[in-house]
Amino acid sequence: MPEHVMVIHRWTDRYADYAAYLDHSVHRVSYVTTGTASRHLPYEQAAGVRLVDSTENVKQVRDAIGSLADEIGPPTRIVALQETDLDLAADLRDEFGLPGQRSADLEPLRDKLLMAQRLTAAGVAVPATADAPDHSAVGAFAARHGWPVLVKPRRGTASAGIRRLDSPDALRAYEFPRDTEMLVQPWLPDQVLHVDGVFTGDGLGAWRASRYLSTCLEFTAGAALGSVEIDDPMLLARVEEVTAAAAGALFGGPSVFHLELFESGSGALTVLEIGARPGGAEVPFIWREVHGIDLMAVAVAQQTGLGDCSPPPFEAPAQVAGWLLVPPSVPMPCRVVSATGHRESSATTGPYAEVSPFAGALLNESGYENSGMRFRFRGHDSAAVTEAVRRTTGDAELVCTPVDADRPGRLTVVGCGNPPYRAYALSAVAARVGTALVQSTEVDWQRPYVDDRFRVADTTDAAATARAVAALLDGHPGPGALLTWDETLLETTAEAARLLRLPHMSPEAARRCRDKLATRRLLGAAQVPSAAYRHVHSHAEAAEAAQAIGWPVVVKPRGLAGSIGVSLVDGPDQLARAFDEARSSSFPGISALEGAIVEEYLEGPEISVDCAVSDGAVRVVNVAHKQLGFAPYFEETGHRVAPWRDEPWADEVRSVVARAHTVLGIRTGLTHTELRLTRTGPRVVEVNGRLGGDFIPLLGTLATGVDPVTAAVDIALGRTPDLDPTRDRCAEVRFVYPGHDGTVRSLDLTAAAAEPGIVEAVPLAAPGTELLLPPRGIVPRLAALIAVGDSPAECAAALDRSQRAVRHTLTPLP
Repeated sequence: MPEHVMVIHRWTDRYADYAAYLDHSVHRVSYVTTGTASRHLPYEQAAGVRLVDSTENVKQVRDAIGSLADEIGPPTRIVALQETDLDLAADLRDEFGLPGQRSADLEPLRDKLLMAQRLTAAGVAVPATADAPDHSAVGAFAARHGWPVLVKPRRGTASAGIRRLDSPDALRAYEFPRDTEMLVQPWLPDQVLHVDGVFTGDGLGAWRASRYLSTCLEFTAGAALGSVEIDDPMLLARVEEVTAAAAGALFGGPSVFHLELFESGSGALTVLEIGARPGGAEVPFIWREVHGIDLMAVAVAQQTGLGDCSPPPFEAPAQVAGWLLVPPSVPMPCRVVSATGHRESSATTGPYAEVSPFAGALLNESGYENSGMRFRFRGHDSAAVTEAVRRTTGDAELVCTPVDADRPGRLTVVGCGNPPYRAYALSAVAARVGTALVQSTEVDWQRPYVDDRFRVADTTDAAATARAVAALLDGHPGPGALLTWDETLLETTAEAARLLRLPHMSPEAARRCRDKLATRRLLGAAQVPSAAYRHVHSHAEAAEAAQAIGWPVVVKPRGLAGSIGVSLVDGPDQLARAFDEARSSSFPGISALEGAIVEEYLEGPEISVDCAVSDGAVRVVNVAHKQLGFAPYFEETGHRVAPWRDEPWADEVRSVVARAHTVLGIRTGLTHTELRLTRTGPRVVEVNGRLGGDFIPLLGTLATGVDPVTAAVDIALGRTPDLDPTRDRCAEVRFVYPGHDGTVRSLDLTAAAAEPGIVEAVPLAAPGTELLLPPRGIVPRLAALIAVGDSPAECAAALDRSQRAVRHTLTPLP
């Protein structure tokens, strides 16, 4: 049986390349991660992926692990490379009886009090350390060792929760954190060194020692944090001796490690702490880029027993490396105003790599990778690199402005669509929150809703869109948010939200929704009920696929929208025409993507399910029944929202839709899923990462009292939407089409709008509009008629009367 390697992953940058470490074609590799951290994972190669709010949310992680174990089988290897994930990984190895570091092995490496005791017993010098359960214990320690003292979590990381107390008054004012075991140590005005490398189980493998140019504690208070590798051979010899002794005392086997030391004015070295994981900040990057060793790869091999876990030692590296982190100018949460890096262009005096947040980005996340500006350096000796780091420290500036989460928010709509279909949506947004607009043309009918809060930008360019949104948030003291209901702009908006670090469906999830082939592959791999399919590139491949799947089949483009280019094919004679239409069809603003899809025809009524997704929880907002016309094409001629919760398929629809969202990695937003209710149960046609179109959100509001538009606004702002229905009626839209291709001469809906039960009659084609019926035209509609009633029959009767009352004239086209 192949291994099932389960990875707990939390980094959002490219700290680890699991596809290079683990052969996903040989092993079943699954991931538990967050939406933002999934960006660089081999998602489509994975056996399964589960997204959680945070890998520190143990309940969510355990639920995700249980789900993956049910789907793929119990894990046979567990990987966790970030320090705060090590405990859970060790617990899981205990529970599943897996190889690797167990809880007992990890305890002296995670509990800093126990660590100090073990090191002292082994003759390794450590600062005086004592348990700190209360004020009296800290006071007694200070009486013995003097003020100041440091109070810190016994199991903390990255200097989180550490406080320096300078006097008895400061101690009296200090409030111990709840449910956190603390310890106390003297504050030492010594320099801090760190050592990163590999312990083989018998001794040191590759390792490097570095000197902090400030301290991690100062960094948490707003100072820049820099580090430069040491090239002093005498100091390195002493560091090597202490490091080998400390690792030997604490590690029961091979491990990548990160060790921190104090160096006193007299040169004495004392061990502060050691972790069983690669160093943080830029350490993994400079080891790969400067020293040619991937510490993450070594750690994965050590934890799994798969691959080479002992890279060759390097005694005299060709270059010395260093790094620098520059925090924002004000405490988080804050919004970036400007990021100024190194002001000189010479590679010998500046960093070789720089990572800066986008202007306008929200900074509100923990971890070194999200801390602000990041720089990496290399040179021939420590002195040169130290000079470069200090010069950049003086030059670099990350100017930010505070964001008050309690102040009113501002939501920017990207793209807006046509007023008949989306004016009601923009009105609902403006009634809920201060609204701004970014689109590719000047503001027009939208001005009453946005006033002067708009920018013209190339909305096909994520960076240009993000700059426009940032300009609209400039000077706004409250939180910001992004929303689009335009299918063509979904990926752009998602990428702009990533640049600005605003809540939104991830760009990767948006692409999986937009690419019907990716959707089919992922749903099929996870056994979510969908359709059999083939990706084809020629007439011959299409014919082979249809024979394998069985007639009839559906032929469609990979990436278009609005059922454009989609057709039902009953037999071989129609297949070539359908394939050519799928390949040649177009939709403004969307790429058709390469090839076409031939898939199983799912027989049964078609429904669409609008869902509100918040922190991964999927809740159905409304269900619409779809009416189709113009066979063999799939033109949507109407939609009806009606009571559905007591239908025999309701629970299964909820389950299938929730599973589809999980598999596609959708953690937030308003979505629109289309399904067929077949004889074997509900099966997914596609999942769209946006509000439903064709007035479906309005129908939902009319029928249930729950407005999907305002739910989308609340989710974008990080609020909990109110999804409790206040009524349970029927609402239906019917689209009026011309009888033939032609140019509209006149359209009169006065009588149609006056029919009882009709709440709106919306003109969709002005005089002079040319309408071409499918497959030649895109949604060639004359009007939309919207009815509300107590039953589907009541709505249908009202729509029949209204449709007969529509008056229009059309000039036929040759």
